[in-house]
Amino acid sequence: MKKAIFPGSFDPITNGHFDIIKRGVSLFDEVIVAIGVNAEKKYMFSLEDRKRFIEEAFKDEPKVRVISYSGLTIDLCKKENAEFILRGLRNPADFEFEKAIAHTNRKLSKIETVFLLTAAKTSYISSSIVRDVLRNGGDISQLVPESVLNKK
Repeated sequence: MKKAIFPGSFDPITNGHFDIIKRGVSLFDEVIVAIGVNAEKKYMFSLEDRKRFIEEAFKDEPKVRVISYSGLTIDLCKKENAEFILRGLRNPADFEFEKAIAHTNRKLSKIETVFLLTAAKTSYISSSIVRDVLRNGGDISQLVPESVLNKK
């Protein structure tokens, strides 16, 4: 069984994340969306909300599982018996950053990182942009899955 971990803070999940997960499902038997928890980081949405947004967005996709974790992603991969880390690339800066992490992960373990280029229509979207639009009362309906819009 080919398992991939798709790590991130998902604060909140965006249509770009959604696209990568959806495409990852066609490549792997299971995609584990792993919400990283960093006690030093201030999140706009609670861990419970972020988890619910993703679970709701993929409620009809049995190959997607959502968990939270802290620590090294490669340790989570070992715990979950996942051989791959799935990452999305929006631009050259993402590539340079992610390449360094992928080399480090491969040096510390046998885990391979699989990169998917984001779709052109979502390549400009980031969680930080979504949060900024929200803080300023803007419309995020074209940037996030419906599950984020349905926050109660």
